[in-house]
Amino acid sequence: MKKIGIIGSGIVGQTLALGFEKYGYPVLIGSRSPEKLVQWEKESGFKGQTGDFKAAASFGEILILAVKGIKAVEAMRLTGHENHRGKTVIDTTNPIAESPPVNGVLQFTTDSNSSLMEQLQAEFPHIRFVKAFSCIGAYHMVNPDFGGVKPTMFICGNDAEAKKEVKGILNEFGFDIEDMGSVEAARAIEPLCILWCIPGLKENKWNHAFKLLRQ
Repeated sequence: MKKIGIIGSGIVGQTLALGFEKYGYPVLIGSRSPEKLVQWEKESGFKGQTGDFKAAASFGEILILAVKGIKAVEAMRLTGHENHRGKTVIDTTNPIAESPPVNGVLQFTTDSNSSLMEQLQAEFPHIRFVKAFSCIGAYHMVNPDFGGVKPTMFICGNDAEAKKEVKGILNEFGFDIEDMGSVEAARAIEPLCILWCIPGLKENKWNHAFKLLRQ
């Protein structure tokens, strides 16, 4: 099993850390302040390792970027180029602005002709980014249960081998997978976060997922 380094210790990072551990992957979850994870380790039963962003990037053969979108570029810079060069990085982030939602609609820092993933790929061309886990809530990221129906996970990225690795993980975690192509497809995938969040922000309803139907 490839080693997993998680950059970010919020709910997404914690959920995926436990998910990868469940499936037997060695995991190191990284935080700007690793001491914050001590209580979570005790409460969650996590048996993997903890450290800072550099430690996570150095440890992982596959990396998970799980920070706020506005901190994503900075977080990758903090990992050190020598620690992430040539690696597959699963980009879970969305470019959510700090401005409050408008009638339940999140505001983004990007426009319809750009995406956060494109910004990341442009700044770090030596990384094999794959967008995934960005259009569903953390609670449903591992073994989502929707009455036997597998939700769709939309992915994109420029590197075919990296996407093959990520597809294997998503199959294990219980998703149908739709590969939408190259990095530019993130312009369509990232805004799904806005749509997914509307029922939650307006009505406190968070137990839903997207499904692409085909004939």
